[in-house]
Order: sequence, then C-alpha cells, then structure tokens
Amino acid sequence: MNVKKIGSQKIRIHRFNTIIVGSGAAGMNCAKKLYEFLEGKGIKDAASRIAVITRGLAFGASRMSGSDKQTYYKMGTSPETADSAESFASSLTAAGGCHGDLAMAEAIGSLRGFYNLVEAGVPFPHDPMGTYIGYKTDHDPYERATSAGPKTSKFMSECLEKIVRRYGIEIFDNQEAAEFLTTGSSIGKRITGVVTVDSKEITKDDYGINIFYCENLVLAAGGPGELYQTSVYPRGQVGIHGLAFMAGLAGENLTESQFGLASTKFRWNVSGTYMQVIPRIFSTDANGGDEKEFLTPFFPTMSKMATDIFLKGYQWPFDPQRIEGLQSSLVDIIVFNENQKGRRVFMDFLHNPIGAKEMKPFAIEELEPEALNYLKATGAMQKLPIERLEHMNPPAIDIYREHDIDLFSEPLEISVCAQHNNGGFAINRWWESSIKHTFVIGEMAGSHGIKRPGGSALNAGQVGACRAAEFIANAYSNEIPDISAEQSQILPVIERIEKLAGGKSNLTAEEVISQIQYRMTTFGGHIRKKENAEKALTEAIKLYKEIENNGLKVKEPKDIVAAIQARHLAFSSIGYLTAVVELLKAGSGSRGSHLVLSEDGSGIHPDVKDPDTGKLLKFKQENKDLRNTIIRIQFNQAAGKFESQTVAVRPAPKDRKAFEPAWTDYRQGKIYQ
Repeated sequence: MNVKKIGSQKIRIHRFNTIIVGSGAAGMNCAKKLYEFLEGKGIKDAASRIAVITRGLAFGASRMSGSDKQTYYKMGTSPETADSAESFASSLTAAGGCHGDLAMAEAIGSLRGFYNLVEAGVPFPHDPMGTYIGYKTDHDPYERATSAGPKTSKFMSECLEKIVRRYGIEIFDNQEAAEFLTTGSSIGKRITGVVTVDSKEITKDDYGINIFYCENLVLAAGGPGELYQTSVYPRGQVGIHGLAFMAGLAGENLTESQFGLASTKFRWNVSGTYMQVIPRIFSTDANGGDEKEFLTPFFPTMSKMATDIFLKGYQWPFDPQRIEGLQSSLVDIIVFNENQKGRRVFMDFLHNPIGAKEMKPFAIEELEPEALNYLKATGAMQKLPIERLEHMNPPAIDIYREHDIDLFSEPLEISVCAQHNNGGFAINRWWESSIKHTFVIGEMAGSHGIKRPGGSALNAGQVGACRAAEFIANAYSNEIPDISAEQSQILPVIERIEKLAGGKSNLTAEEVISQIQYRMTTFGGHIRKKENAEKALTEAIKLYKEIENNGLKVKEPKDIVAAIQARHLAFSSIGYLTAVVELLKAGSGSRGSHLVLSEDGSGIHPDVKDPDTGKLLKFKQENKDLRNTIIRIQFNQAAGKFESQTVAVRPAPKDRKAFEPAWTDYRQGKIYQ
C-alpha cells in the first residue's frame, strides 16, 4: 500500500490484478476459483494478485438471510430419476425473460458448483449410498432442491472464506464503496479502480479513503435490499447498484423482484415448513388488540383455507398467476390488504387455523389431497402446528430462538416483503458486464427471468463465480496494473464526498433512505400502477438532484458512510423505477411476483376492495407476448438520464461439436473468444 496526500485527504493506494467487491458465497467462491485457475497456470504468487473488499464480512444475504438462501437448486441427483442440462435450463426459462445461454450455463455448471461446495465442507445431507436427497421447491417440476438447513448460504460463505484465507488472499473489511474510477468511453470504457472509505478509520480530517486499482473487477455485493420498506433482506443489505449505474453498466430485468410473506421483527421468510405445518394466521390493531380471523371471509371452507396456507410453503413467492380461483397467492393479497388498513398480521404456531362460525373446525384429515398426502408422508400429523414444526424441522424453531423469538410462546408478525431481485446487470455467458473486464455475479447479475425455481439463486452465484474466474484467468492479463493516482481524476471524487458530507441540506441520510423505501415499496413493489410509478419516478429524480446540489446533513464523521449509501440508493431507485415505468408502458400486465392494477382488468376476489375508493380491486393479466424480450436500461452520462431499450432474449446455444474439434477449441483457448 502507498499513501498520497491529494487535496485535503490522505489516500491509501492498493493495486491488484482482480478486485472482488463482496464477501458472500458468490464473491468468496470467485476468489477461491480464480486462485486455483491461476495456480493451475503455474502462477506461484496467485494470492497477491487477488483481493476481496467488503463493507462487512458479517453482513449480506449469504450470511444473514433465509428462504432461497437455505435452498440450493441443482440438477437432480436421484438414482432413479434422469435429469439433463436442457431440462434444467428449460425450468429457468419457463416463464420467459431469461437468456437461454445463461440458463444453459447455470444448468451445465450446476453439479460442478454443488460438489465444489460439498468438498469445501458444506454439510449437505446424503444417504448411506451417498445420494444427495432432493425435495420440491417453488416453480420446480422435479425434486432438484437440497439444503443444509436454514443456514445453508451462511455455511457456504463461511466454508469458502476459510479456503480463501488459507490460500492467503487478502480481505479488506469495513470498506464502503463510494465510487468507481473509469477511463475511456463507449466500447473502450473500463473501470480501473474502486474508491472506498474505511468505516473504522473515518475522522473529521481524514475520511479513510482507499483506492483499489485493478485490471479486472468482479461485482458480488448482493441485492439492493435497503431499497424497500418491507423487506426480508438483512438490515444493512444496501448493494452498490447506484455506483454501477453511474459507471455505465447496463441493467436488465430490474422489474422482476420476488416478494412474499416474511417475519418483520427478525427478517426471515416464512416459507417451507413454516407454512406447511398450517399455523393460525390472524390480525390485530396497531396496539396488538382486537384479534381477528381476517382470512375466513375470503374462503368457503376451512379445508380450502388451510390447504392454501400449506401451499404457501412451496408456492411461497407472491404470484399473480396464483390468485384467481382461490389459489395460494390470494393469501398474500389479503395480508397486504389487512396491512393497508393499518392492522398487524401474525402467524400463531400454538393454534390451528380458526374459521368463521359457518365453517367446520380445523381437521387435518380433511385437508385437500396435496397437503394431506405430504403431511402423512412426512409423519407430520401431530395435533398442533408447533408440534408438526418441531417434528419436521427443529432448526426452523432454533433460528428464531437465536434471535430472541420463542415460537412456543409468542406469535410471529409477518408482512409481504421484498426478497430477491431476479434482474440485475446485463452479462454475457461468462458473466462479463456491458463494460469489458468488469464481471457481475450473485444477485447483482441479471441472469434470472420472470420466474425461477426457489434456490436457483445460490446455484447461479456459484456457477457465475466459477465462470468469471475461469475467463479472467484464461482470457485476460494476470498482471498487476501499473497505475498511478491521477490528481485530476481523484480530486473530483474527494470533492463529491466532501460536498455530500458538508452540504447545506436539512435532510439526513436516514430521512432520504426512508423516503426511498416508502416510494419503492408503495409504487415499485408487488402492487403496481403506471400512473403511480411515473409519479414516483419524478419524485425519485427530484430527490437525487437535491442530494447532488445540496449534499446531506452529516452530524458527525461516521455519518459519511450513511450519506454515501443514501446517495447511491437514491440513484438506484431512479434506475429501478425507470425500468418499472418502461415495462408498464409496454403493457406487460401482472407477471412474475408483481400485480398490475387496472380498472378494466380481472377482479381479484369479490371481497378485495381498493382501500381508497372502496371499489373492487382489479388487475391486468400478463401480456405473454413480452416474454421473449427484456427491458434494458443504461445511464447516459452525456445526456444525464437513463435510457431504455428492448432487447431480444438470447436463445440457448444448440451447436454441439464432436470431441476432437471441441478439444482443439479448448486447448487453443477459442472457447473464450
């Protein structure tokens, strides 16, 4: 590390061949695989060429989240059921909006990624013959899912981190990414470095600024969880999407987030066995009084209501295709509707569902066949939900106990929450972004389409990490760049940070983030309307301009970190709302995990009314003609605005070569061209 004084700040300068931003399961695997590829090429000092930078090793969805983060979706490993990469890829692309080449790459790399984790020490369960047992997850036609329990992704990131440290790769913690340094323009544009502030070293006179120069950059900083007010992302999961937009990376499918029921005191998805044990779901007023069985007016029988609750276990994401005809996603709508009235919603594992007077009492034997047969097969026919949960999945109880919530004595407050972004930044089949030498992996990568099987996010992160590392090692220079800190380039960055921290605004970072979260949840969440989204976009642009012009109110030096986050979250919200507006203007209708309201649409349910007008709430059906296209947005720095275009979905490659010519292409490195 070199230290230079530029302007009023002391700048710490680092140089590596490859910088990986993010320390979750995807980022750590990329560091591990890149080291192994470089060492395989005979590079003895491979560790010194790679660095991981992170705002906090303990943060992020890999370490702190549930649902998809406890399910790993891989190709089937059942001894009696055949599976193939083509079949796997077709499951990823089934609802459209997904590039076929990415789906095929995730399919082909699936077992390679999975067994890499097994060898790293992740305790995936297998039987005495070594078979890794599967189960069915949401949008999954087979039993491809597996799990190491509610902490699967935590185990993954921790096991991979141990190997990264053993290899001697340096990890820089407490680094808040503030900006990317770029050079060139158009197709020649490159990101040459990451500017960070060290959150542990900030003082009044020294912001702890670091510059990490690199030849290659891998973005693995996770999803933009703090964009949303009701969110199951772990607190502090900010993402760095705004910085990537500012640098010029193109985004795809940003409209396609997943939403579903989750607990709010401790952020955790209530999918899987939490719903399959069929707890009572009730609401209260804001103070916890006036308990109501609010679901019962919407269902004709106890059997139907209880079965829908069960189905939320593996039909967890809110899905507008599962509303009509009293399907399971009607539950999400009713919960959201209850929250809109200012009421709180709870799951109670100490009691079975309670029906209206005209309903029969809950009887497990009267469930519809799909629910009853599953509970019989798992031996979960106990009297109460908590007993069924303890029988089926004791760690599901333990995870709440670890966060001071005892399901044996208290109900669990829930809401419809943002959980995962299927979109992200545009990538090619090697996970390289629209800017050469910059790769995007994990949830930041826009590899998913409108729907995806639950748990496929973990597979995508592992496959993308491996493919990015392989390409970097074999297609690009492995040297450390000889770049000096140019004062003319660094000074504007310092000035922007100083202006942000010393502005004349009365707005604090917390107030700005609160505005963003309310706007995104209300107008860019799982319930959308074109006019509302357009208004929200206008307000988002206005807020960002105010931050740029006036900075934020920073009371003490450590608040600089929150100010940096608020600035790029504000910019992220413009990008996301731009994509939402463009998709609604294209007439997409309700798809994936969001509902588009329309007065000339289909009624959700005779008893679901608009809380503002009292009229029947109606939604627009999906326009399936748009499944073969993707909305791509990109910030045009010269024009000072986001621009949108519609791109065609890339098909899965069909070319198959015989062994000898394929071997020749591999040996000559043509596969990277």
